[in-house]
Amino acid sequence: MAAADTPFNMLRGLAAVDTVLQQEANRIGQDIYTNTLHTSPWLDLVKQTTFPDGQGYQLTTLIYDRAVATKINDSDAATDVEGVDWNDLGGTISSGESFDATTKTSGPQIQGRSVLNDTTDETMGGRGVNGTNDLRSAVQFAKRLKAYNLKRAVIESPRISLEDLRFAAHRQEQLRAVMDTMTSVTRYAWENRYRDEFSRVANSYIGCVATGTAIQTGFEGYGFEGTDASALDLGDSGSMTVPTSNISNAILDKAYYNLIRAGAGNNAYGRENGRPVFALVLSSEASYQLQTEAGFRDDVRYNNAKVSDLIAPLGIEKSFRGFYHIVDDLAPRFNLASTDQITREIPYTVSSGLTSVNTSYDTASYEAAFIVHPEVLESQIPNPFSGAGKIKFNPVNYRGEFSWKNILSEATNPDGTIGFFRGVMASATKPIKTDFGFVILFKRDSTTPAA
Repeated sequence: MAAADTPFNMLRGLAAVDTVLQQEANRIGQDIYTNTLHTSPWLDLVKQTTFPDGQGYQLTTLIYDRAVATKINDSDAATDVEGVDWNDLGGTISSGESFDATTKTSGPQIQGRSVLNDTTDETMGGRGVNGTNDLRSAVQFAKRLKAYNLKRAVIESPRISLEDLRFAAHRQEQLRAVMDTMTSVTRYAWENRYRDEFSRVANSYIGCVATGTAIQTGFEGYGFEGTDASALDLGDSGSMTVPTSNISNAILDKAYYNLIRAGAGNNAYGRENGRPVFALVLSSEASYQLQTEAGFRDDVRYNNAKVSDLIAPLGIEKSFRGFYHIVDDLAPRFNLASTDQITREIPYTVSSGLTSVNTSYDTASYEAAFIVHPEVLESQIPNPFSGAGKIKFNPVNYRGEFSWKNILSEATNPDGTIGFFRGVMASATKPIKTDFGFVILFKRDSTTPAA
């Protein structure tokens, strides 16, 4: 079993009992400070709904794909052509041809076919047409099923001795700092969950190269799993392109028009001058790269459009070439492990309980940005459940809210003087229109913009 998967060891937790709260030694000032983790916009961008009760742990999403009318080819459905046939009402008389309305001896031409002069049925596309060659088009529906399931995570604090509270210096301030730290831990866990789930669900992928950068599909189901630093094989995920160039406005233009044609503009995060504006989540460095790229600086200088009410609370002041740049300075970064494998570099490292900045993250060669759309996914969180019928128990808040636990144990806690804080998180990621979600992988240390 890997170290990260090892269950919490009670004895190991007890070893930390006396070290949680600092006791009076040399005089400690009344100001107690905490180091915090960076926050990101993912908590606001991902829609949160309720996971339904009484329907099991796994559910399925039914998605109808977009459709257009097609002209039917009776003999070969694979050669149906997009569009509809417009028929002349009453017929069209060909040049030099007479038409006797009584005997109908010389039929007019409709779309190059003669009107029948009797009541014989003609079969077209499997349908009977009485008395006329009424050219018909059809709408064919395509639908997909996407399964998703509920997942759960638990976070616990070290064990705290209530007896030691008597002697702790400024215990109220220290306990407040402990709670602030645990709140930060929960928030960081949710942000990683939403970012990584979006990368797993998004089906569109762009690997930035110097020429011929393409939008590839089939990325859904891969993505970046949590803080797992193991290599992601781009070859296994459908021969995805390994990036060699930096992010550019040219490839974002390709993605923008792809989204428009896919119908994503109907529910974008904003509109300016009649055009939809999408959300682009990226690091500060990547945003600066795009806004200072040669030939595009005027887009920033002359853009004074009002920001959408959905985006303004995130501190966004303007859009840039059809996108709101939403900064996430913990964007996933990678190094190349082999020809088509990348290894994730985590922003923080933990050693002996001390969290510090990972220098390998700062120097990583590759980075990911995301085009986010509100219809790509939903995060479904179960409601607290207190029992059924006469069976009652304490409800659990599945959003990671910490509660105090004091569990009696004859061996380790006979007097009930040792407790800990425990937070439970659970969510299911419901995939919806996954083609609207883009993962853009680029070589951040390259001076060549993708094209």
